[in-house]
Amino acid sequence: MKTKICRSDFTFLPEGFGAYNVTYRSPKTGKEWKKRITDMCLIDETKNSDESTRASLERLRRICKF
Repeated sequence: MKTKICRSDFTFLPEGFGAYNVTYRSPKTGKEWKKRITDMCLIDETKNSDESTRASLERLRRICKF
């Protein structure tokens, strides 16, 4: 069964002005991927919104894993 992605799978740590270190942790395997994200529109869509869309979370996960 496929596990749904949620905002709690991500950790956001600010790194200077206009950047975040984002860690994605797989709920299934426990593996972690880290990436420095400078796309503040994506951060606003995921971290700073009340209701994050699944598409935004999937996009952030893809960026973190590659």
